[in-house]
Amino acid sequence: MKFLVDVADPVTVLGQQVSLLWIVIGAALVVFMQAGFALVETGFTQAKNAAHVVSTNFAIFGLGFIGFYLVGFSFSFGGFSYSAFGMDAPVGSALIGSGDWIFFWKGGWALTGDAVTPAAIGFFLYMVAFMDTVATIPTGSMAERWKWSSFVVWGFFCGAIYYPVIAAWTWGGGWLAKTWSSMSLGAGYVDFAGSGVVHAVGGVAAFTGAIVLGPRIGKFGADGKPRTIAGHHVPMAMLGTFILLFGWFGFNAASTFAATDVQFAVAATNTAIAGAFGSIAAMLYITRKTGKPDPGMMVNGMLAGLVAITAPCAFVDPWAAAVIGTLAAVLIIESVYFFERRGIDDPVGAISVHGVGGLFGLLSVGVFANGTYGAGWNGSTSEGVKGIIKGDWGQLGAQALGAVTIVVVCGLMSYAFFAIQNKLTKGGIRSKAEDEIDGLDLAEMGVLAYPEFQGSHK
Repeated sequence: MKFLVDVADPVTVLGQQVSLLWIVIGAALVVFMQAGFALVETGFTQAKNAAHVVSTNFAIFGLGFIGFYLVGFSFSFGGFSYSAFGMDAPVGSALIGSGDWIFFWKGGWALTGDAVTPAAIGFFLYMVAFMDTVATIPTGSMAERWKWSSFVVWGFFCGAIYYPVIAAWTWGGGWLAKTWSSMSLGAGYVDFAGSGVVHAVGGVAAFTGAIVLGPRIGKFGADGKPRTIAGHHVPMAMLGTFILLFGWFGFNAASTFAATDVQFAVAATNTAIAGAFGSIAAMLYITRKTGKPDPGMMVNGMLAGLVAITAPCAFVDPWAAAVIGTLAAVLIIESVYFFERRGIDDPVGAISVHGVGGLFGLLSVGVFANGTYGAGWNGSTSEGVKGIIKGDWGQLGAQALGAVTIVVVCGLMSYAFFAIQNKLTKGGIRSKAEDEIDGLDLAEMGVLAYPEFQGSHK
């Protein structure tokens, strides 16, 4: 490892080594979230499609990983550096031996380069786990009618091109991060662990993908009213949610990038607070609305709180985390009904949880940030990230600009991708109607998730 200081300074060296270990542990936790996504999405869909749905969640890890490994990482983070874990020069310097931003024609593919360091490789491992979350979100909204071969192409595209664009503009030091200088907007666009860069980016793709695919057969009646298509395994979905909660501590707390930065305790605690308040707020709100404490809405309420707190978790007080989690849960429940009323079929609520919840989370930074953390964020002159509760309306402006950018740019990119793919693919990107009716497990995967129930679980 190339250290910032001479190895004669053992305290600094030890701090860098421990911080790099912190990042690798965080990466492992975030990767484990894929198991949570797989269980949630599979549980909330029909038994006849269980093998297909769980396989999309399994395969997306490798598909997106390869795209990010070959191209996406260098595209996203060519200009990024952070000395706390030993990266004292930009990623681009490690991969191609210069400080230039890496684009395709400059090399740096597949973590190649004479000067690749453990710090750069460890950082890749952490960021590839974040990319994987983006890639897997549409597998929920597009479940039960997405042709397997078309899904495979999405995995590569997301890892190589789709996710890296916004990542480069924000965490990679691009123009959104620099709006503190170019537009005098707070500390620039601030997203601590990815409410916008990860969840909203994935949620927008989930939205456009669901539009291109159209609703599942039988989801809407002749009168246009939505019908319930019940998931086959609610306990599985709820277990998956707890796994996601566990992994989320790696998502948020490890985003300090330094074990010596004790703000990770604030990020972790605020994460738990928002998730807890979100789950109970959803339970109470849906009970008042329908008379029953819908388990699915409780799950989405917790996930809504977790998604929303991801951007502001290090910048807000615990009371604000509780408010954010509560508001996110109510917002997501209404969002689910909103999209259903407009004929958009989302089997697991991914558009609402990740898309709407993510946008709310990044805006929450501009409202609730207390100014006690984030000095010099994005290279700014800020003494700390401050929201409107501390009198800084500029920060809210930066967050709003980031939200609009994600919706417009990612919306156009993902819609164009799915629409063009649908046009060029023989039969389109949707599974055959007869396969959808019978179940995609045998037709597309060649196996049944539950062979003992064949013919009884359509």
